Amino acid sequence: MITITESAQEYLAELLSKQEDALGVRVFINDPGTPRAETCIAYCRDGDLEEGDVEQAFEQFTAWFQGRSIPFLEDALVDYSADRMGGQLTIKAPNAKMPRVSDDSPIEDRINYVLYNEVNPSLAAHGGEVSLIEVTEDQFAVLQFGGGCQGCSAVDMTLKGGVEKTLLEQIPQLAGVRDNTDHSDRSQAYY
Repeated sequence: MITITESAQEYLAELLSKQEDALGVRVFINDPGTPRAETCIAYCRDGDLEEGDVEQAFEQFTAWFQGRSIPFLEDALVDYSADRMGGQLTIKAPNAKMPRVSDDSPIEDRINYVLYNEVNPSLAAHGGEVSLIEVTEDQFAVLQFGGGCQGCSAVDMTLKGGVEKTLLEQIPQLAGVRDNTDHSDRSQAYY
């Protein structure tokens, strides 16, 4: 899974000692398996834990790893290096941006995989992109367009005829897609 060096453990324990309500730390990846993946460490407080989180006790604190992020945390390293300015905590997660999807993967990961590997390369020709905001309870993917797609006059055609069609073909559990983009800004629009 993830290695937290001794120096990083000491540093995190010191930070946690200054927090009255922190249970430990929580490690997770925002947008795992996409080019925008970001590995995060945060204080873990009551209400932060999610079903599927994996608990690991360290000598001076407890860490929880988000279940959805675990495949992307393989070979990850958290380290702390002291320097004249105090020091720096670094997180290296070489697999955070690697697409790792299967039929068992969460629906968000499968949607992101299709968006970043099939849809966005086509949109990039016009300077555009699309990203997943959320999946609603009724299984609609809420998307946001950016770049040349924001404000583009052809976005409805792109949304229904391209993005939705591609997603529904590969992820049949989806009910459809919804656009959450403010298209009134046409300054970067392709058309």
